[in-house]
Amino acid sequence: MAAASASLQSISSSLKQLRTTLATTVTSPNQLSFKSSINPVCFQKLTTLVNDSGSRKLFCVKSQTNSPDSSRPTKVHELCVYEINERDRGSPVYLRLGQKPVNSLGDLVPFTNKVYSADLQTRLGITAGICILIKNMPETKGDRYEAIYSFHLGDYGQISVQGAYVTTEDTYLSVTGGTGVFAGAYGQVKLQQLVFPFKLFYTFYLQGLSADLPAELLVTPVPPSPAVEASPAAKAAEPGATSPNYSD
Repeated sequence: MAAASASLQSISSSLKQLRTTLATTVTSPNQLSFKSSINPVCFQKLTTLVNDSGSRKLFCVKSQTNSPDSSRPTKVHELCVYEINERDRGSPVYLRLGQKPVNSLGDLVPFTNKVYSADLQTRLGITAGICILIKNMPETKGDRYEAIYSFHLGDYGQISVQGAYVTTEDTYLSVTGGTGVFAGAYGQVKLQQLVFPFKLFYTFYLQGLSADLPAELLVTPVPPSPAVEASPAAKAAEPGATSPNYSD
């Protein structure tokens, strides 16, 4: 009987110790470590168990989550268009937020102009966006802006761009996205200043597209020059001289 009683006491003591250990389990937020990258994301969770004797044991639980495939098409699709300000849209508007008599940091220039095909025979749509003045450059009689805008091209979709716009030289901007036939677009676009701020020529180098661009967009460009003009039919948006449901 004495032996049985001792065994029961030993079992009871063990159960009590187990309950105490479970009750004092500690998980510290400071012990979480995350590592993020294109590769699978791994993180560790460290759990501290404290028993009656005060000793601690660390248990490491690893979890792994596979990130989605980030590969995108890398074929480069070249697209050229003209942007022309025909002085009939009330654009651009200069907002002197710097409140100085000369162009200064923080001035804003919202704008919208017409977009024509590279052969100047088709009205494609419009640009719409804003330029933020970063630096006035009196030594070159120009300005440096950060430009954020989109090309709205009717049923074809739109292309969004962002980057430096320098009024006295050609620049490259980043292509930040697109819709329609331009869905998934990334890459860059070269901006050629022909007549500031009225005539510009763009060459897009688009990647990420799921298919080739429509043939009607891939026309032979009229060589860029300050003298270029859209055809009379395209200017008047006559039938046959516009893209499908062109943006206005």
